[in-house]
Amino acid sequence: MKSVFPILNIDQFPAERNGEFYANDIRSHIDLHHHHISKPHKHDFYLTVIFTKGSGFHEIDFNSYKVTAGSVFLLKPGQTHFWDLSDDISGYVILHSKLFFDLNYSKRSIDNFPFFYSVQNDPSIYLDLENMEEVVQIFRAIKNEYDSDKIFKHQKIGSLTDLLYIALSRVYQSKISVSGHHSGIQLEQLRKLESLIDQNYLSEKSAAFYAERMNISSRHLNRIIQNLLGKTTTDLILERVMLEAQRLLSASKMTVAELTGFLGYEDQSYFSRLFKNRLGVTPTEFSKRY
Repeated sequence: MKSVFPILNIDQFPAERNGEFYANDIRSHIDLHHHHISKPHKHDFYLTVIFTKGSGFHEIDFNSYKVTAGSVFLLKPGQTHFWDLSDDISGYVILHSKLFFDLNYSKRSIDNFPFFYSVQNDPSIYLDLENMEEVVQIFRAIKNEYDSDKIFKHQKIGSLTDLLYIALSRVYQSKISVSGHHSGIQLEQLRKLESLIDQNYLSEKSAAFYAERMNISSRHLNRIIQNLLGKTTTDLILERVMLEAQRLLSASKMTVAELTGFLGYEDQSYFSRLFKNRLGVTPTEFSKRY
């Protein structure tokens, strides 16, 4: 099924480095690309934005976050989001592909930064004044370099982006549940599981299926997920199902019966109970919000 939300490509923006990187101040970004970003949408790129003035809210995968001075949001490809911002909003935004980072750092992965470990991780950071000053300086340097035509421009943008993510990681690290104290092997297994769930959740709801695909026992996989997230493998499967249910209910004209079948369930009553147990409202009540 085609995505019910528009998926923005980085080539829809005036991106540098063969269309792999874009930077702007947030006010200009909104004014220039209002027709792309005014409604809920997804990206095929990474997005990082800081707000330095103004207020509002930023909804990411149906979780609402307060926008204040010093708020930073980091999104991976595929996440759904939109925002409602005050007229006095200011800040900076950068967009880039995975290839952009890979070209600059061939022996490292962007997903090793703590906010990009997992879709389970909080996409928000709220900076204090001291940290905000450091981060804003880096954003400003990226924007200035992006607007220039100086020699080694692309290399400097790559280095500044790396410094930005390092600075944000230092602030972020203390508050996340998936921390750097866990082994790299476990984190890779989590990412592999999330990828497998994303590919198969419509037809496969059993934790045993994913454990078998990963060549480990269901018990061992569950221990890994419990250790990293305090959840079970089944929790992750159902969270992905419910995220898609919310997306479809908010942006399509599917009935609950059609949604039930599409998501791989036979019993509409059972699915509705599952939805309410997870989200606190029935599918019908949820759809009325949108």
